[in-house]
Amino acid sequence: MSAPLVRLTDLAHGGGCGCKLAPSVLQQLLANQPHAAPYAQLLVGTETGDDAAVWQVDDKTCIIATTDFFMPMVDDPRDFGRIAAANAISDVYAMGGKPIMALAILGMPLDKLPVEAVRAILQGGASLFAGLTRRDAGGDPMDSSEPIYGLAVIGLTSPGHVRRNSGAKPGDALILTKGIGVGIYSAAFKKRALSKEAYDELIASTTLLNHIGARLAENADVHAMTDVTGFGLLGHGLEMARGSGVRLEISLDRVPFFSTAAALAEAGFATGASGRNWTSYGSAVELPETLTPWQRTLLTDPQTSGGLLISCAAERAEAIAAEITAAGYPFARMIGNVVAGQPSIRVS
Repeated sequence: MSAPLVRLTDLAHGGGCGCKLAPSVLQQLLANQPHAAPYAQLLVGTETGDDAAVWQVDDKTCIIATTDFFMPMVDDPRDFGRIAAANAISDVYAMGGKPIMALAILGMPLDKLPVEAVRAILQGGASLFAGLTRRDAGGDPMDSSEPIYGLAVIGLTSPGHVRRNSGAKPGDALILTKGIGVGIYSAAFKKRALSKEAYDELIASTTLLNHIGARLAENADVHAMTDVTGFGLLGHGLEMARGSGVRLEISLDRVPFFSTAAALAEAGFATGASGRNWTSYGSAVELPETLTPWQRTLLTDPQTSGGLLISCAAERAEAIAAEITAAGYPFARMIGNVVAGQPSIRVS
């Protein structure tokens, strides 16, 4: 990994999805906003905290639109660009679509960063579009006090393939496609305590596109999907529970974690977002009495370009999990199930 003379992470007060607003703050901002009901073509708006907006054009085509950007969590400009692009594109895959075009969102302190570093960020982001229908098609740059990069992404799907976080059904199994620990690793990186091997693990996960979401959306046994990002596994799981009117039961020993995430969390490495997340939604989560604070940190850890949380028919879960693993997601695991009850999460 290479880095500019000035560390990108030193120029930002937070990084990755760890710098996003807390769930409780976002709920306040979106309160009383218009939902989909007045607009027949708007299939998905803000009502359930889904990953993107979906507009139905006709009986065959839906447009998926999303925007995502943040400050750097790593110092290598190209890696930062790749992570930010993968994170933004993920919202389209989480809704069951395929991305076709993106516009860059760029804000850089040009008095502190060389032009070459900014160019590398853009090149990193553009490299994620190599196998997609369109490349990065432009954008809107500005001079800002902190480095910011992301994408506004447009995707397509059919009405029958739209997958929301609100379709989970009692009796479903839960599958997670990527390991947890991005925020913990980024906290250790900022303090120069992350090994080269762990950094490589971080980059491999955060630059892995969630393209499997588009294929899974074609499967009627897949009832709900969402990507796990800034609110952590518990936060995005709770959005699924609330949107679907169900309770999620998660087995801690089944949740996949990065190789040294537990050790780093126990040593005290965590982002500020982890604590803010728990404060926002902890009242709706039941944890084992024996769970330690550092273990809770793992479950609230903000993920940047995290995996997909999938609710699917239990009798098809093993086959679906095997399909996901074969598609290049080695951390994919069945982590729990869906039951009837008040919208909440129970961890055992």
